[in-house]
Amino acid sequence: MPDQHISVGTSQASPDASTSLESQDLAAAQRPLRIALLSYRSKAHSGGQGIYVRHLSRELAALGHEVEVISGPPYPDLDPGPTLTKVPSLDLYREPDPFRLPKPREFKSPIDVYEFLSMCTGAFPEPLTFSWRARKLLAQRPTSQLPDIVHDNQTLGYGMLKMDRPGLPVVATIHHPITVDKSLELANATLRRRFMIRRWYSFLRMQRRVAQQLPEILTVSESSARDIASSFGVDRDRITVVPLGVDHDVFVPPVTPRVPGRIVTTASADVPLKGLVPLLEAVAKLRTERDVHLVVVGSVRKGGATEDTLDRLDLHESVQFVSDVSEPDLVDIFGSAQVAVVPSLYEGFSLPAVELMSCATPLVATTAGALPEVVGPDGHAALRVAPGDPEELALALGRVLDDDELAARLGANGRQRVIDNYTWNVVAARTVDWYRECIAQAAERDRMATREGTN
Repeated sequence: MPDQHISVGTSQASPDASTSLESQDLAAAQRPLRIALLSYRSKAHSGGQGIYVRHLSRELAALGHEVEVISGPPYPDLDPGPTLTKVPSLDLYREPDPFRLPKPREFKSPIDVYEFLSMCTGAFPEPLTFSWRARKLLAQRPTSQLPDIVHDNQTLGYGMLKMDRPGLPVVATIHHPITVDKSLELANATLRRRFMIRRWYSFLRMQRRVAQQLPEILTVSESSARDIASSFGVDRDRITVVPLGVDHDVFVPPVTPRVPGRIVTTASADVPLKGLVPLLEAVAKLRTERDVHLVVVGSVRKGGATEDTLDRLDLHESVQFVSDVSEPDLVDIFGSAQVAVVPSLYEGFSLPAVELMSCATPLVATTAGALPEVVGPDGHAALRVAPGDPEELALALGRVLDDDELAARLGANGRQRVIDNYTWNVVAARTVDWYRECIAQAAERDRMATREGTN
């Protein structure tokens, strides 16, 4: 019929067409996303990766998005909402038998063989081998079952680059460049151990190359953004900052009195980065003046610098290490402290600092890395001290232990700072905004590539 064919002119039909396009764009901008959140290891209650995956995935799902967590072992503990896809590996570093010898029946692919041989040579293959396995997993899916975006949590393996294809943008969170960890370990290592450290961190060359090729990167602080740009050679304009959060309804102020003289800190890995040695020296000084004891959430490495310092200062009876604690137990420990301390020589963000503030625990923190961003001005939610200075640490801890009014003020201000700035629902909403920008930019790159291909 003639009247079914209508010529679209600018004068008659463009308003309706424009409105229709705007409506379509608005609907696309608001529709729920399918998100694949990748993490090569996601230990549930210690270390930032598992905590990040758990809380971010829950809040993304609560916003109405479809979230699939794809993880290698140790697997995360997920809340209702997101789904978990397990990517098995040889799990060569599991507790209580790290660097184990797998049985022959465990080898099921060339990736498994590579993983084992790399471990035997002192390397850390998990980021690379997980990226290969995750790429294979997604490559086997039909286009209709692919997510809208793949969000890698600091794997930065070569397999990430092979995932990227039209309609499937791949982006990453980098909490901080691991080059910092390497540098600090080398600076505190014996000549004999330096070769081993360099071999262990050989994956950093890969992570640097992958970071340079990913279109967009998310990080958790302005300090980390600067370090990523410098250490990994990434254009600062490609880095977006969204801080981490805390479950402030779980990490709450205690209802029972705090334990007099108790100092609490966290160190999920016994490495120089966490500043345990200067803290122990500060505790040794405090012990000559007060009845104090230190609780360390973490484990001590046999023959490491921490154990040597405990022996040298005769501190074994004044220091307690607790590991593999549940979240409720962690809240109880944080709430029991008369004062807490983050003595780190570097932090890309510091979840423990935020969790401690959420428990209204008075805090002493160094000025290393992102900690000034996290805790705010000196004397507001925390007393700030120079990193690696036992004398200054001891002085600040002593001030809080001796001044109940100061301790109460620091704790109350810390709790309020968390509520104002560091909740996971806000983190998730800002992350979704970033996803949509990344998806739009990827679509534009695909259109440009198509036009260039047809010319």
